Amino acid sequence: DRHDPLSTLARKIAKSVPAFKGLVEQERTTIPNRSVKLFTLSSIYEGTSLLLGKSKGDLVEPAEESFAVDFWTAVSENIADWGRAQSKEISTAELRQNYIHAHGLTIQALGYVGNAARAQLGRHWRTPMLKLRNIDWHRSNASSWEGRATIGGRLSKTGVNVKLAAAFIKEQIGLKVSD
Repeated sequence: DRHDPLSTLARKIAKSVPAFKGLVEQERTTIPNRSVKLFTLSSIYEGTSLLLGKSKGDLVEPAEESFAVDFWTAVSENIADWGRAQSKEISTAELRQNYIHAHGLTIQALGYVGNAARAQLGRHWRTPMLKLRNIDWHRSNASSWEGRATIGGRLSKTGVNVKLAAAFIKEQIGLKVSD
């Protein structure tokens, strides 16, 4: 929807955040197994909506737009595999197969995380993003992801699972977790 400010912002993020450039599926809401794309535009839209606490049609202020671009840039700088996919050191198919961070569920969870970081830390929200580097994002890491991002080893993108994954990420990077 070219009239929706969040859609416009999602497209801007897909084009301006280095780790997303050329790796965003613009048309489909899912990514075929052998695709060279890593993320969907719809997952960036949803994650940014959660990041800003905005809904479809809501006005996005210039400061919010700037924060969103800065946030996704900071996240991408601290999830090294995204950069490895950008430089083609690793295939996007391999990332999707083996890592939680290569799925829309994580983009949405990170939206919640960014919203909480900004609310809790104000302009110092970037500091905990450095700790994203320390998270074991492997899908095989059942002790971290089972019951949160996965159920029976399979990804689950329900609203509850997105929130549980977000809570886990918040704990890992030192943010307070709400009830």
